[in-house]
This record gives sequence, structure tokens and C-alpha cells, in this order.
Amino acid sequence: MPQLEAWEQVFVSDDAFFETTHGELGCIACHGGDGQASGMEEAHTGMVRDPDSIQTCSACHNEITTSNSMSLHSTLDGYMTVFAERTGSEELSPELELAFGNHCASCHTSCGQCHVSRPTSAGGGLLDGHSFKNPPPMNLTCTGCHGSRVNDEYKGKNATVDGGMYPADVHYNPGGMACFDCHGDAEMHGEGPAQEHRYDDAAVECIDCHPDLADNTDNLQHTAHADKVACQVCHSVDYKNCYSCHVQTSDEGTPYFKIEPSEMAFYIGNNVEPSEARPWSYVVVRHVPVDQESFSFYGTNLLPEFDARPTFAYATPHNIQKNTPQNASCDACHGNDSLFLTTDKVRPEEVAANQDVIVDVLP
Repeated sequence: MPQLEAWEQVFVSDDAFFETTHGELGCIACHGGDGQASGMEEAHTGMVRDPDSIQTCSACHNEITTSNSMSLHSTLDGYMTVFAERTGSEELSPELELAFGNHCASCHTSCGQCHVSRPTSAGGGLLDGHSFKNPPPMNLTCTGCHGSRVNDEYKGKNATVDGGMYPADVHYNPGGMACFDCHGDAEMHGEGPAQEHRYDDAAVECIDCHPDLADNTDNLQHTAHADKVACQVCHSVDYKNCYSCHVQTSDEGTPYFKIEPSEMAFYIGNNVEPSEARPWSYVVVRHVPVDQESFSFYGTNLLPEFDARPTFAYATPHNIQKNTPQNASCDACHGNDSLFLTTDKVRPEEVAANQDVIVDVLP
């Protein structure tokens, strides 16, 4: 194998790549093109920059690509679930179809956008030449998309009002656990039934790694609260809440959005969708970046059933601490209305949407 030219090294880091399984397949096997052509233009005919996962990867990884085709990373059905509730229709209106294409569809990822490059929505760019990474580097893939909330909470990058910093999650500091230590292949690839929302399945539960805490008779707080409150209610601290987000396009057609400044806060709300995996009465809730006029650039009254879904949604902040203000003592939480989502903390126009989440009677 001859030494790579400089332009080739932009895409392939070194000769060793051609000795790997993917390297031996050759460029055309994944990207298409005409390997018999003598001219550059002819050789690149039919070439694709980002190969389709099903058409390309399934030849060798059929089981994974089949399940992944039903995952939220591929289908974006989490968006559709929310749209269906807030519009009252399973089908998007032409106006919302256009808005979705401009602002939401880019969140889709293919196999290559995690294992070879950063996702397109995060700016793209190869991870390491053309090497296939499994697992991929957390900082270039996971937090490339899930950065403003998860990354900053997990790594302790959110500032307090007095100029300090909120602490990093105990799982990150000092051990530095990566996303994949908790979020494994089955969750990432969507193994199982097609998902309609990210909390469809049990996913990650604290007791998966801490089974002794589920029935810990030596710790009365755990025993008394295990089936009543989610772990984050006692072990989370302030996290980022995003409010109004308005999407639109520039005069040149470039999509962009405007969003209000976020708020660092902590809210305990009622669990409006209890399940076998999440049976608790109280959970941590976070305001999601939506209001009734989020898509008003594209038309009027596009979310006629806006109140059908809360704007304060079930949340799993990545900022876990052993000791928090609310677990310092019984009175630190019980009867402390500053911790609970009460009506006065909700915007008047959103009270109806959050009626079931709002805690009317403090425990």
C-alpha cells in the first residue's frame, strides 16, 4: 500500500485503516461511485456522503440496523408523539411539515454519524480519520447533540447566581464515567418494540447499579421513600429549564430559532404517567422549550391542543449528588413549597397544560 497523499489523510488517518474490516471493503462498498472510471467526475457518480444505514450497514450488521431503524435517533418519533398531542392529529399540517423539515429533521442520525463522524446536526466532521469507533467518543457524539443541558449538568459547567458553579454529577467527578457506562447498546439502538417517546421503556434505573438501595432497611429515608419519590427528587440539584422557543427562517431561507434565557431551578411535580418502571408519586420536572406560539412564523393556531401536554415534563437531570439541600433533613423537603411546582411558579397561560403536574397539597 503506497503512502497516503496529504488530501487522502483528511479522510483516512493512516495506512492502518486499510487493514481493518471496514478498510478492506473499500470506499465504494459504503459510499458508492464507479471504481472502473478513469476520471474524477465519473468515479464520483452516484457517490453518497452519508451512507444509508439500512442499505449499507445491514449487510453485515442486520440485527442492529433493523432495531436501530425503530429507535428515536432514527425515526424522530418523539417529536411526532408531542406534535400529535398538541395538534390533536396524527398527521402534520403542511405548515408544521415545513417547520419540521427546517428545524427538527436534522436531529436524525445514521450509523456513520455516531461511529465515524459527529452528527450532522452537531456540525459533522470525522472522529478520527475514517476509523470506526465503538463506543464513539462521548464528547464528540453524545454531548455534541445533548450538550446544552446534559453536558453542562453532568460536567458541572452551569454557573450559580453568585458566580460559582454547580457541582458535576457524582458519576462524572472524579470517576469520569462516560455516557455508555449507563446508556448501553440496547437503549441507543432501540432494541425492542418501536419507541414513541424516550421514556417508553425502563431504560436506565439507579437500582440497576445500586440494588441495595431499593430495600435498604439501614437507611430509613430510602425505605420510606422508595416507592413514593424518584431518586432525583432527593439527589438532584438545580438544572436548566428552557422556556419559549420560536423557530423561523431568514430572508435567505436559513432556519434559525430564538429562545428566552434559560433558568436554573429545581421543581418537584406529580408523576402524571406512572408505570411499573416509574411508579412514584413525585418526580423531578423540567420546563421544555415550547410555548403556544413556537411555530407561529409558519401559520396561526398550529398547536390547537397545546394544553393536552404539560410544559413541565418528567425529567432525569444529570447532576446527581449524594447530599442535597432537600435531603438535609425531613423539614428541608416536607412542607417546603419552594421545592414543589405550585401554581404561582407556572405562567398563567400554561396553568391548564400543567394542571395534573402542579402539586396542590404539599406532602
